[in-house]
Amino acid sequence: MPSLHGYHGGYLRIDVSNGRVEFVQLSAAVLRRYLGGVGLGVHLMLRERAAECEALSAAAPLAFVFSPLVGGPLTTSAKFAVVHKSPLTDRLNDSLASSGFAISGKKTGADALVLHGAAASLSVLVLDGRRAVLEPATELAGVSAREAEAALLKKYGRDFSAAVIGPAGERGVRYATISHSGRHAGRGGAGAVLGAKNIKAVLVRGERRCTWSNPSSLTALAKELSVKSWGPATAKYRELGTASNLLAFNRLGALPTRNFQAGSFAGAVDLSPETLEADRKKTRQSCVACTIGCEHIYPVKAQNSGDAPNDKPNDTVRLEYENLFALGPLCGVRDADSVLAASRLCDELGIDTVSAGGTIAFAMECVERQLLDAPWLRFGDGSAVLKALELIGRREGLGDQLAAGSRRLAERIGQGALEFAPQVKGLEIPGYEPRALQTMALGFAVGSRGADHNRSGAYEADFSEQADRRALSPKSAPLAVETEDRAALIDSLILCKFLRGVFTDFHSEIAHILQNTTGWEISPDELRETARRIVSAKKLFNQQAGWSPSEDTLPQRFLQTPLSDDPRASLSASSLQAAIVAYNQTRGWSPEGWLPRRAVDEIMADANE
Repeated sequence: MPSLHGYHGGYLRIDVSNGRVEFVQLSAAVLRRYLGGVGLGVHLMLRERAAECEALSAAAPLAFVFSPLVGGPLTTSAKFAVVHKSPLTDRLNDSLASSGFAISGKKTGADALVLHGAAASLSVLVLDGRRAVLEPATELAGVSAREAEAALLKKYGRDFSAAVIGPAGERGVRYATISHSGRHAGRGGAGAVLGAKNIKAVLVRGERRCTWSNPSSLTALAKELSVKSWGPATAKYRELGTASNLLAFNRLGALPTRNFQAGSFAGAVDLSPETLEADRKKTRQSCVACTIGCEHIYPVKAQNSGDAPNDKPNDTVRLEYENLFALGPLCGVRDADSVLAASRLCDELGIDTVSAGGTIAFAMECVERQLLDAPWLRFGDGSAVLKALELIGRREGLGDQLAAGSRRLAERIGQGALEFAPQVKGLEIPGYEPRALQTMALGFAVGSRGADHNRSGAYEADFSEQADRRALSPKSAPLAVETEDRAALIDSLILCKFLRGVFTDFHSEIAHILQNTTGWEISPDELRETARRIVSAKKLFNQQAGWSPSEDTLPQRFLQTPLSDDPRASLSASSLQAAIVAYNQTRGWSPEGWLPRRAVDEIMADANE
């Protein structure tokens, strides 16, 4: 489709059971209505009937999705989305990541790569342009994602980019990640889906480039955005990284502690980036095509779980807020060396730190309540966290149960355990205490992939004068809708969310960028409608997968029990339900959350094109 700018006009449908590749054309109208990234990914999942598949079956599709901005001059645009049905939630899942894989993948001449089928044995999918070859990879079985990626690039050449799973993905851990260049498509179990297809890695290389509608204007816009991205809106990420909010959250009573029993942690200062950088020599890095530079890399001291000596040399780990929260305060661990080592181990195994920490913390409370027989698994014990992670990676003993996530573990235990399992729709809650940040609580409850601060961003309202963070009301619903819609656009373009504070008129500036990229005369109002369509398409996928209104809630702990260290932080079930009804009505859905027939017909007409 030579008239398209920013796109190749279709996706590669790849059967990994035999290496067959088919180019499936997409109309300009569909690309305009769903943009790319997450938006295009959910469209492809509806088109490929993914909701009808078991998440870990050979038939289940998994898509690597690019966007019209990939390969262009804009800062933070080297991103891709991995979209699939989650084995953790059995609902839609999308994970975003930054790396050269996005640029190399788009050069294959496709706007997305959709994998079907399963290889007969552990294999590597090598995609050179539009030619696919399956190569045996049995020698990489059980090898960490980092080591496997290094070996593959040495073998095939560094003009390839690789997306790789670790041992956890091979063994079907339901929150296994896909890794690439030290970055991870983390939440929801994409690594387990790739592992179920017997694919250790996907290697991509190509020479097909897209054109831009107005290259000179786009370059000028890119230079302007790069300058702004180095300003005060991103300074805290550059100076301290994403963990910069740790102490602020602790002061506000919003730092989840000991499986969400408290909102502040006595050892928070020991884990803060301010303390870590005082006695550790850190380095900084940036993602590919990024001018912000939020990656803070710290040394990791050799640790062991107590089972056996650890003779690995000291290593490094990229420090993120979610890693610190989930493997530190949530598990009651204040020893920084243990938390850094646990984060590194998650990277080596290829597992999501939030779900891993959330499931381990839940299990720790179950041990305290004598619902689980594992006396070694105690709050505050860093070596116990490391041991649990090792067991999860091997799926041995208790690790086999922990590998299923907190919801399935709670269902197995029974005895009311589900009431304090820290999850929504099966996805573990990230580092924002819902009772202290109640607009965020609404965002968690209604989120299509479960509890997720990256797909909602409603905490921004809690930290503003627009809402009372300790008093949820129906008035909060439009605020939650606004942040969710904006996230849907950013995740479909795809740009880094750290840029959100850089734009002074988000929709107008994004429309201008897209006009110079694609040539389309796009208005801010059209972008707002596009965002609403993408969010509705996510809901439609979940409805097809078996969603019911009862899923849009929080665990009973958050609706019955105030925080132990702040009795004012209390959220009632009636307040949450009233806000959910208002959220659904703001979106034009039924009060229970069902899409109207007209919306279903329009979205499925696109999918059946």
